Amino acid sequence: MKSKWVLPALVCAAGLAQQAPQLSVDHSECTYFGPGSERFQPKLKKGAESAAGRLTRQFTAAAATSGKTDRAKPFAAATTGTGNLIDQYIYADLQANNIPPAGMTTDYEFIRRVTLDLTGRTPAPADVIALTASLDPNRRAALVDTLLAKPEWVDKWTMFFGDLYKNTQANTQVTIHPEGRNAFYKYIHDSIAANKPYNQMATEIIAAQGANSFDQTNGQVNYFPLGIVGGGPTQDIFDNQTANIADQFLGLAHVNCLLCHDGAGHLTTLSLWGSQTTRTQAWELSAFLAHTYTHSIATPKDPNSTATYNYYSLDKYTTDYALNTTTGNRPPRQPIGAVKTVPPSYLFGAGTPNSGEDYRTAMARYVTGDFQFARAAVNYMWAEFFGVGIVDPPDQFDPLRLDPNNPPPAPWTLQPTNAKLLNALAQSFIDSGYDIQKLQRLIVTSDTYQLASEYTTGTWDPAYEQYFARKFVRRLWSEEIHDSVALAINTPPSYTVSGFTNASTVYGVTSPGFGKISFAMQAPDVVNMPDGGGAVSQFLDVFLRGNRDDQPRKSEGSILQALGLMNDNFIQSRIHATGTGATASFLMTLLPLSDTQLVNTLFMDVLSRNPTQAEMTLAAAQLELGGAANRKTNAEDLLWTLFNKVDFVFNY
Repeated sequence: MKSKWVLPALVCAAGLAQQAPQLSVDHSECTYFGPGSERFQPKLKKGAESAAGRLTRQFTAAAATSGKTDRAKPFAAATTGTGNLIDQYIYADLQANNIPPAGMTTDYEFIRRVTLDLTGRTPAPADVIALTASLDPNRRAALVDTLLAKPEWVDKWTMFFGDLYKNTQANTQVTIHPEGRNAFYKYIHDSIAANKPYNQMATEIIAAQGANSFDQTNGQVNYFPLGIVGGGPTQDIFDNQTANIADQFLGLAHVNCLLCHDGAGHLTTLSLWGSQTTRTQAWELSAFLAHTYTHSIATPKDPNSTATYNYYSLDKYTTDYALNTTTGNRPPRQPIGAVKTVPPSYLFGAGTPNSGEDYRTAMARYVTGDFQFARAAVNYMWAEFFGVGIVDPPDQFDPLRLDPNNPPPAPWTLQPTNAKLLNALAQSFIDSGYDIQKLQRLIVTSDTYQLASEYTTGTWDPAYEQYFARKFVRRLWSEEIHDSVALAINTPPSYTVSGFTNASTVYGVTSPGFGKISFAMQAPDVVNMPDGGGAVSQFLDVFLRGNRDDQPRKSEGSILQALGLMNDNFIQSRIHATGTGATASFLMTLLPLSDTQLVNTLFMDVLSRNPTQAEMTLAAAQLELGGAANRKTNAEDLLWTLFNKVDFVFNY
């Protein structure tokens, strides 16, 4: 372990880790309120400091960054009454509550923040230098356009939607194999690369048809096999697939609860809408899946072997959702009087399929035509850029508490922290043609997004959190840490990902070889990636990337993360100055620089900024300790220290 010296503000991720309190509920028999109950806990608590707020306060007190004095630029809405759509609503809220927002980010802070958020990597030093030297008043907007056009943007958001849709080769219930996962990965990747309208993407997924889940031209078919559950009747599968659609496309995770029981007495304290919704209504939604037979086809992969390899076909049932079960994963479904089957009917507006219309095609039409679809989509995106949703958690929407013109009865309150903004953002998304890039451009070019995490405009009050008066910091994703380390030293690794890198042909379907990958963000999965469960995979797992099944991606810190950054071979093997000539390591090529040049270069490469004067003084002095004989070791210590500084592992 390197331990000779550290720069000021070396704070490990674990030192800023805070666990959210467990949600207390009365219905412990429901699995939704078991070990994962923290996902139901809002991150913003009115009048009280949240975990996100506490982390931000601790980070800004600990981190040393450069150029903090440039905080004078006010909200555009404050001076012109305009600004972009987001700023108009945020500023109106701040003004109405007499809350001074934080100052604006510096160019150094902005380029690192937006490059990580859009592409999952730290910016190239040349790009930092160019932006900070530019006098173009539109330089930040131009940078955003450049980032949105990069292949790295496609990689980051393919990973995001892979997480959202839980695309993995095997979960605890079903195995779709690398071929199925790769096909779904290709579908997501190609859709993002084409900036496909999001309502079209959702329609293609929900209404997917196909006879072979390995078909690389029809990868969206794999969405439904990933929703299979075993140990029960087919209605259990319909229900789980329906719950996924409601959660991922409508932000309505409580549908999963309603597919087991009426909301009354179960969701009474959590959701006004849920408390008034019945299991029968949830069955009517699930009935849109009742004609879908997600059929496993077991075939020997090798004609000379008895081992089977399953792919999936979406075949047809012809009966409606039957009330005839007494066993399985959910409570019995029994006839209601003379009613023995349930026809499909949409939760909002009671829409039904047209005559002869495929049930899931009808479902896709109702889901994507629902204003809640746009509202959920923009809220998921907002949560990714701001750390918390306008409705938070983002999949816990209460449809009866969203209309600022029709507030709910006491003691209920409006659920969104800014209901008018949420609705306006959703309408803007619709008006744009469900354009994901336009939505992201609107977000990251807003003054709201460009507020500093540091608060220097007065005394911070935790009550300001819900108004987005400052930017919350976030810990980097596992993949972002990996890729930023690789970029900082300009030596990207190369990984052969089993079942992904090389082409194969199985059951008449040719799977392309996607090629070796150098960045973790390019991986098709989060399980055993990128080295098949080896040392690098284990390093990434420490940063809680989840498994796209029963372990969601988390942002908490831990002692293991701090130890990994200090001791793991992924870091240790990259900090040494070794070799000569063409084999010289990155650090070895820098040793001929003067102390000042070396310090500046390492800070820019790792932290995307110049050192503060205090950091420069300390670092230069430490490089001289022991004379020229120790300079190499001292330089290694400096590089190790920068990878362990708090402002490397967090996006601020």
